[in-house]
Amino acid sequence: MHNHKVVCFGEVLWDILPSGAVPGGAPMNVAYHLYKLGKNPALITKTGTDESGRELTNMFSGQGVCTDFFQADDKYQTGKVYASPNEDNEVVYDIVMPVAWDFIHWDNAFTGLLAEAKYFVFGSLAARNNVSKDTLFRLLEIAKNKVLDINLRRPHYNRHIVEQLLGKADFVKMNLAELELIAGWFSHHTSTEDRLKSIGDRFRLSKMVVTMGGDGALLSMNGETARHPGFKVEVVDTVGSGDAFLAGLLAQLSDNAGIETALEFASGLGAFIATQRGACPEYDTAEVKALIQKNSIKM
Repeated sequence: MHNHKVVCFGEVLWDILPSGAVPGGAPMNVAYHLYKLGKNPALITKTGTDESGRELTNMFSGQGVCTDFFQADDKYQTGKVYASPNEDNEVVYDIVMPVAWDFIHWDNAFTGLLAEAKYFVFGSLAARNNVSKDTLFRLLEIAKNKVLDINLRRPHYNRHIVEQLLGKADFVKMNLAELELIAGWFSHHTSTEDRLKSIGDRFRLSKMVVTMGGDGALLSMNGETARHPGFKVEVVDTVGSGDAFLAGLLAQLSDNAGIETALEFASGLGAFIATQRGACPEYDTAEVKALIQKNSIKM
């Protein structure tokens, strides 16, 4: 029997950075950080039967992360993303397709897995192919708290699918650019708060969080709002910092932390990961707490 309080679904891949290849994929990154925070997550994904797929699976199982729901594909290669920073220190992605995680098939074992999970985390990228999309929508019918991590990468999304996913979600995370784009589909609001409210009203969402890069994050839950200004750090790369943020937030909320406490820790973890190379570095949570404490002393 599995007892995973968080289940993540979607892409697992190698981020090919200028400095070399590192493990990546938003759902895998979230699962990795949840594991580091003691939450024993499970990840539903698919790799190729190639060496890079075996290396990813062995890497995560060796660290203790559950890989029981990693499927293997003997036709399609393990996912790869060519990532490079632009002049604004933002990462630009070239996402290879089709790859193994586009073909995640249904497994009856998912029913029992989701029955035990408090949160089900999914993104929009995994819906770019009908095979994984169909599996995702079956999972969304049985999942409890459905957490949508919007991940809009051109040309791997369309408005119709994104709106369908928003309609299924209980909790949505997005960045400022995604907020502006989605709110602009049906409103003319210009403030972050008004855009957020317009999306919440349209899709009946009571839980939403927006990450704003160096300007922090805004969390709205059940009529209560919290804002954090963010932490000033020396950025190595921003790959996976948003995924770490989400993992930190869910870990705190699952422990019944207040929204301000949860948002502060999530912001601290996201900032810390931006000081490291790659999305899944080795670290201790004491390092994150030290960063938060140091910033609090300055404030």
